[in-house]
Order: sequence, then structure tokens, then C-alpha cells
Amino acid sequence: MPDYPFTPQWLEDDGLRMHYVDEGDGDPVLLLHGEPTWSFLWRKTIPPLARHSRVVAPDLIGFGRSDKPTDIGWYSYDRHVASIERLVDELGLTRLTLVVHDWGGPIGLRFAVEHEALVDRIVILDTGIAGGKPPSERWLRFRDVVREAGGELDIGRLVEAGTAQGLADDVRAAYDAPFPTPESKAGPLAFPELVPTEPEHPSTAPMNRVRDALATWQKPALVVWGNEDTVLSPRIAEHFVELIPGAQSPATLIQGASHFLQEDRPDEVTAAILGFAG
Repeated sequence: MPDYPFTPQWLEDDGLRMHYVDEGDGDPVLLLHGEPTWSFLWRKTIPPLARHSRVVAPDLIGFGRSDKPTDIGWYSYDRHVASIERLVDELGLTRLTLVVHDWGGPIGLRFAVEHEALVDRIVILDTGIAGGKPPSERWLRFRDVVREAGGELDIGRLVEAGTAQGLADDVRAAYDAPFPTPESKAGPLAFPELVPTEPEHPSTAPMNRVRDALATWQKPALVVWGNEDTVLSPRIAEHFVELIPGAQSPATLIQGASHFLQEDRPDEVTAAILGFAG
């Protein structure tokens, strides 16, 4: 794994093992990845943050080195949120700087508004929260690609498609490595189905409650976005800034970065988090 020297840590979660990175000391920074990545996404951000803070970066259940239920029906919004609640409780994390990306957004932002006393500030990267309608036409095409590929989904190529700069062969291989069989890809196949694209979807109501709660969030918030993200447009970044009273304005747009801005411009992403978290 290039640039990933971290000692693995493990948490038992309802009979499943969750893997996480735990580096550094001080007030904690919790990094939450999304679809179809894992804590490897944060590999260049963890070391500089860990010089000032305790950095915790889990692999969501079904991703990375965490256990992978093979039944797509096992995966739900509630279960992912519960696993992060368990992790934070088990590690005794308070005064959190919570950094969320992609599906880490709905999961982490729900945790934040439901456990506000534990979270000092939030950093929002290329994600969404409102339920009941598709994020974009391009996102619907992405969901169709995932559905059609099924167990043959090429994880590394999917991540690369969300970058502006492309990926080296060893980095693509690192994204592929946790998913060696069709059965192991249930998590990446499930996530697009958990996005609430219609009002009756089971995730619609809870996501809308999170959005409504963010409209009263007075604690500091920073919105950082890849300016070339074609799946989740930078317009969504400004919507977050308008929604959240504590958000810095304007959003921080990173040039030369697409959806996976941690791959395209890791130094700039890290600098934005460091400058905000102090």
C-alpha cells in the first residue's frame, strides 16, 4: 500500500470487525470516507494532521480492511451511523473535528447533529444530504454503471473516474485490494441504492431531518470542494454554506480537483483542514 504505513486497529461491532487508523495525540479529528473508498483515501492527510491532533480514520463496514457482509440487504443508513457511534463511544472521542466526504457526509453529519455535544466543528467535502430527489443526472448514470457492473465493478477505475489527475497503477491497485471477489463488493454495490432519490425511500426522512438540523448548526463549519467535480457540482458547496449558520463563506473551491479531491490535491485539502482546525 503506497504511503500507508499505519498500524491497523480493530473494533468489534455487532459481530463484525471495523478497521481504523489511530495516529497522533490531542483533540481528535475523525475522517470519514465514502463510496467506494476506504481510509487509504486519507493517507496523505493523516501524517500532517497527526502532528497536531489525534487522527482517527475508520473503514466503514463493507469497505477497506473492515469486515464485509455479502448480503447487500444488510447495508443501511442506520447501520452505518450506528457503527460510527460505536467507534466514537469505544474510543472516548470528544471535542471532535469531524471531516466528511461523499457517503461519509450523510453518515457523519447525522452523527454530528444527533451528538452535537461531542463535535466542535465540521468540515464538509464533496457530499450531499437532502433526500427525495437525485443529486444530478450524472449521478444517476453513475448508479446505472454500478448496477450494470454488479460483482464485476472495477473499484480502482471507478475512483479514477472521479479524479481530475488520474491515479498511478499502484494507487488503483490499493483501491482494488480490499475487494478481491464479486461477493466482497456488496458494500460498494449497496451505497448507491441507499441514496434517497424519491420521497418514499427509507433514507429520505432521516436525511431531511439532518438537513433541517444543519440549518440551526451554530458551531464552526468549513465547506471544501473540488472545483471540477462533475458528479456533485460546486453549486452544492454554496448550498451548504447558505444552509449552515456557522459555515465560513464562501466555500473553499480547490482548482484542479474533482470529486476525489484528496487524490487530486491532497496538500491543499490538508492545508484547509489544518487552517480551520487550528
